[in-house]
Amino acid sequence: MQSLRIHHIGYLVKKIEKAKQTFLALGYLIEQDTVYDDIRKVNICFLTRDGYRVELVSPATEDSVVSGLIKRYKNSPYHICYETDDFEADIARLTDDGFIAIDTPTPAPALGGRDVVFLSNAAIGMLELLRTNHPEQTS
Repeated sequence: MQSLRIHHIGYLVKKIEKAKQTFLALGYLIEQDTVYDDIRKVNICFLTRDGYRVELVSPATEDSVVSGLIKRYKNSPYHICYETDDFEADIARLTDDGFIAIDTPTPAPALGGRDVVFLSNAAIGMLELLRTNHPEQTS
């Protein structure tokens, strides 16, 4: 799947402000400060360092999509996000290759409203697909 490019590593955290301060102390820079995603009920912050982007994800409510994950995994990386120019075709290819979509494509407020979908595979866990922001989609 040549069209997939790594966009970020999703890092699950209990306390986003404390995690943000720790990443800043490690030399990361804030790319986008904390945004509330009301669809998934999470707080999200993007940081960068040395060409890498980390997405801090923290549950904002008990019924957040990551509330169960935070109880199980605590603070840890939990997904890789791939950006794609061929969103629907890559979803089809991944499902043909044994990935299971665990949600439906929905806009991501922290990513400019671009569509994302999460998929899971027993061998590697979860990944996120992000639709490339085409010029006609900019606001």
